[in-house]
Amino acid sequence: MSLWFCPLTSTLNRQQPIHFIGVGGIGMSALALILVNRGHIVSGSDSRENTTVEQLRAQGVRVFRDQSAANIDAICSNVDLLPLVVISTAIPKSNPELKAAKLSQLKILHRSDLLAALIQAQPSIAVAGSHGKTTTSTLLTTLLATTDQDPTAVIGGVVPYYDSNGHAGKGRLLVAEADESDGSLVKFQATLGVITNLELDHTDHYANLDELINTMKRFGQGCRRLLTNFDCPILKEHFDATAWWSVKTSAGVDFAALPICLNGDQTIADIYEQGKRMGQITLPMPGLHNLSNAMAAIAACRLEGLSFEDVQQGLADLQPPGRRFDFRGTWEGRQIVDDYAHHPSEVSATLTMARLIVTSGRSQLPNPPKRILAVFQPHRYSRTNEFLYDFARALGEADAVLLAPVYSAGENPIQGATSESLAKAIRIQHPSLPVAVAENFNQLTLLVQKHSLKDDLVLAMGAGNINNLWRQLTCLDNAKRCPPSLAA
Repeated sequence: MSLWFCPLTSTLNRQQPIHFIGVGGIGMSALALILVNRGHIVSGSDSRENTTVEQLRAQGVRVFRDQSAANIDAICSNVDLLPLVVISTAIPKSNPELKAAKLSQLKILHRSDLLAALIQAQPSIAVAGSHGKTTTSTLLTTLLATTDQDPTAVIGGVVPYYDSNGHAGKGRLLVAEADESDGSLVKFQATLGVITNLELDHTDHYANLDELINTMKRFGQGCRRLLTNFDCPILKEHFDATAWWSVKTSAGVDFAALPICLNGDQTIADIYEQGKRMGQITLPMPGLHNLSNAMAAIAACRLEGLSFEDVQQGLADLQPPGRRFDFRGTWEGRQIVDDYAHHPSEVSATLTMARLIVTSGRSQLPNPPKRILAVFQPHRYSRTNEFLYDFARALGEADAVLLAPVYSAGENPIQGATSESLAKAIRIQHPSLPVAVAENFNQLTLLVQKHSLKDDLVLAMGAGNINNLWRQLTCLDNAKRCPPSLAA
């Protein structure tokens, strides 16, 4: 961390304003919502005009529409205490608003310092892991909410129960998603840490798997208790947990969910604790990966003292967070689903679940689809370069593949880390699989129109702006040119 970050060493003063540069980000907005609802004076800046920014304004957050030095002058005028300024890793040192804050000698916090302070302020559960942490923390938050625990929640996705990614609860517990992408989760000292799984990702930050393991170990050592996934070989080899869960065995683990029936609209499983059968659950979500996420949430609730009966009753209200197999609508007989999958393991798990929906003929979608058209947007050149052939293998589980250009997320291009290279790798591994590459987002929309069939499941996957595909398709229906802002 750069030296001009100031760690938060004391409790927050409600009389001191707090200003977020990039307040519309999924992690920043959750913190802003919690603080403004706890009586703090909160402002922020963001060029995005979306539902998150609208929600912030509705809750009393002053949001500037650009990031300029003038914002610092504005928030420093007529105040008794100079404001704290909060930034994320996504804010570069060249940001004019950040430079003005430094010149004004304002205290600058990384968002992780602020989250660390909230985590330490009350009993807390921090959910980490390479995959499934947003879903697990969302399911955990929902179970606690439906059992009258009213948790505070800081989540990296929209929790359907609250229709928000941040909630200032009045209950005993705080649930936080602990993101490993920049290593800042080592600051968190939670009452209970949860690690869903672990494998190499974020190769822009971690040189190798060992670096990631060491970072996650530091997170686990900072937690009072640690709950981890017995089914993950890396966790099993390298971690010493307080408790383990599994969806494959009840032997030698503290908590297990053994599936009885897996189909396209629900999962039925027997739950075990210390090898003893507790009862049966019906999870209103398909997929073995979702059963594992739910078992982690159930185990965390049990470790925090909730009865199995209460948790069992709360399962009926479970929904995944936004952008996790998120049905957007039906377009010309095609069902459009949006998913955040952007790592080969996530793409594989999502497509496996989609295949289960197709083959079982059972689905929470309006109609059981007959075919899977995967529309994938690679996220970051570094990730595409590292996992090119893994992505090719995972995408082979679809019936046809369309590729959008790589979403750079601010990275410079890497030779060979392109969608064209990925298409070539797919054709080598799956010669009979139809694959097409779009030059831009508008062409991608036309390719969906050309290559999709009635009764297809059009599954848009990626962590960039691929979630705008639905809006682009509706533009076609209205015979309008798609807004330039949606272009990749």
